[in-house]
Amino acid sequence: MFEEKLQENVLLSPFTTLGIGGLARYFVNAYDEQTIFDAVVWAKKHKLPLFVLGGGSNLLIADSGFSGLVLQVNNLGIENLYQDGKILVTVAAGETWDDFVTFSVKNNWAGVEGLSGIPGKVGATPIQNVGAYGQEVKDTIVRLQAYDRYLGKVVSFSNEECKFSYRQSLFKSEAKDRYIILKVTYCLTPDFRPIIHYPELQKYLLENFSLTPSLLNIRDAVLSIRRSKAMVVDPLDPDSKSVGSFFMNPIVEEEKLLLIKEKLLIKGFSDAIPQFPTTTGTVKLSAAWLIEKAGFKKGYQKGNVAVSSKHTLALVNKNGGTANEVCLLAKEIQKTVKEKFEIWLEPEPTYVGFNK
Repeated sequence: MFEEKLQENVLLSPFTTLGIGGLARYFVNAYDEQTIFDAVVWAKKHKLPLFVLGGGSNLLIADSGFSGLVLQVNNLGIENLYQDGKILVTVAAGETWDDFVTFSVKNNWAGVEGLSGIPGKVGATPIQNVGAYGQEVKDTIVRLQAYDRYLGKVVSFSNEECKFSYRQSLFKSEAKDRYIILKVTYCLTPDFRPIIHYPELQKYLLENFSLTPSLLNIRDAVLSIRRSKAMVVDPLDPDSKSVGSFFMNPIVEEEKLLLIKEKLLIKGFSDAIPQFPTTTGTVKLSAAWLIEKAGFKKGYQKGNVAVSSKHTLALVNKNGGTANEVCLLAKEIQKTVKEKFEIWLEPEPTYVGFNK
């Protein structure tokens, strides 16, 4: 019986990397797909909101918690298929993402090594179009299966149908809260020596490894860089008690960037703004640079939350922090960056349980 699996009044903060969040009225662990289906039906029957929880690495949960049913997806399984010189790896949504990356690197399958150390579960990666160090999951996802909460059936999506863009997908935008990811199929390349384009990673590899680094070298390099920024979850590192990058790197039109530069020069601001061209003719800016230049130095603290002492893009729970304090600090940063650069920073984590 599904009801026997239900728990009541479960504290959500331990399920998040930020360590913040109130009580879930109801909570269920889904170790199989049938429990996922049953949870949707039960929530509808009782007219309760449903929230799907993965690894809790990209969430800000309200201090008041969640008044409905929290469904944690924990289904497991990995299947491999060799096809046309590629490896198709189908991974259950409940698998830990970095365990899958480790598995791929050990098999010398290229395509996700740059995404090493990212916390969370596989099911979240297509929703967010997870990316780092020159790779995004949209580059390797070929299809996925999801449960349609509206129609009550399992459906499939091709890469194109997922509508991937920078930190975006169909599942985060127009179809938000409609689908529950069940499994994802990635296309990886065996025995491949990747070309590294990301400058920071290039520099680290040249200084520490050979000119033709292995996938394991790349993984080690990415993990080292991420640890230096407290972007690897580590109980011994208080700066890793965060959601990782709290803000997305803003993407602006080139014309707008020119106007911003002109106004900054008038104000006597001479530092060059780091910028990275995109394939769409726009320019991606560094949110971390904007935050620091707006006056928020590493370690800046307000109440029980702070900007990480290792990376200005992360907001940290300094033990006892609340969701309200995180929101206030985030808004302060957004407002100040807007005043100085005329750019509004968009939060990367999902807000749960807040009044809209």
